[in-house]
Amino acid sequence: MSARRDFDVLIAGGGMVGAALAALLASGAATRALRVALVEPQAALPPQPSEPLELRVSALSRAGERLLLAVGAWPLLAPRQPCPYERMIVWDEASPAAGAETLVFDAAEAGEPNLGHIAENRAVAAALIERALALGVTLLRSPVVGLELNPDAAHVALGGRTVTAGLAVAADGAESPLRALAGVAGEGRPYPQEAIVTHLATELPHGHAARQRFLATGPLGLLPLADGRVSIVWSTSPAEAGRLVALDAAAFGAAVTAASDGVLGALTVTAPRARFPLKRFNASTYVATRLVLVGDAAHTVHPLAGQGVNQGFLDVLALAAELGRAVAAGEDPGDARPLGRYARARRADNALMGAALDGIFRAFTDERAVVRTGRRLALRLVNRAQPLKRLLIDRALGVP
Repeated sequence: MSARRDFDVLIAGGGMVGAALAALLASGAATRALRVALVEPQAALPPQPSEPLELRVSALSRAGERLLLAVGAWPLLAPRQPCPYERMIVWDEASPAAGAETLVFDAAEAGEPNLGHIAENRAVAAALIERALALGVTLLRSPVVGLELNPDAAHVALGGRTVTAGLAVAADGAESPLRALAGVAGEGRPYPQEAIVTHLATELPHGHAARQRFLATGPLGLLPLADGRVSIVWSTSPAEAGRLVALDAAAFGAAVTAASDGVLGALTVTAPRARFPLKRFNASTYVATRLVLVGDAAHTVHPLAGQGVNQGFLDVLALAAELGRAVAAGEDPGDARPLGRYARARRADNALMGAALDGIFRAFTDERAVVRTGRRLALRLVNRAQPLKRLLIDRALGVP
């Protein structure tokens, strides 16, 4: 590797995915000698005990949990108490929540202690950054403003200076500046929906179950929190999202109670509300000369199954493994061969997940009678097909 390089790997984006990659490279047996930089102008700090829970939470799969354990970040989440969920309950608004057409995934049936954890995004990112820095990663608190990709190195302009790396990693989100600077395009389209997020107190205990009710206008997800509340992700039309966010707290709580069919009793708003647009995107390529894309910079999906960050963590695991193989074999980890192996492995998996979630979204927002009947029948059949349920649980866990 060239001595002219400031770093072997430069990762743009200090969110959960970028910070996870930095920590994993810095802790890996084959990659720990690499000089790794993490570029993030606003690096997440550990939340203080007095600070309220952030609105943005994620359902971390078993693969994500193992990744955080591997780099020593999982124990750092204890003060913010990630909430394990033991069941996933999915039903259509045309059916009762406790009916035969309600799909239930139970951790006990799969011999698992839980199906995952609901964790605060900020806390996860902060824990991963803390571990990355402790493992020797350099944090550069600057925005990326320029990029030049050459056969021997990537030259990344960071405000007042330019740094050179053997490999630049775009982990800087769905609107990735690094991807744009590299000229990597993609295929995508907005969904005719926006997602509303907030936290609510429940009249009835959530029982450590994640719930999702499919409404004609889009899915409503209720995710259990460790303090007994639930976090919601309510996807609906932009006009309806605007109307709901504008309601006073009492009226909004009543609206969510009705939309959830009262399964948790009366719901009371306990946090601000936010809304954001939804879109599906897949980059035209995951790699370029001395550049690789991971997480939302490479692909985004509908949040209805909570798989966005988990797909990103699978990217991280695959990329770190390929870079480790390259280093062990005496190869330059920024060369085309290890990057190509990563891209081939992850593009297919991410495309499959994106297509599956897109299909589910379309099926459950199609109000034609024949489609409504078909989806209720499908839910009933899946609920009875134990091998298929186990396959879907394994997929949700993110482990073989």
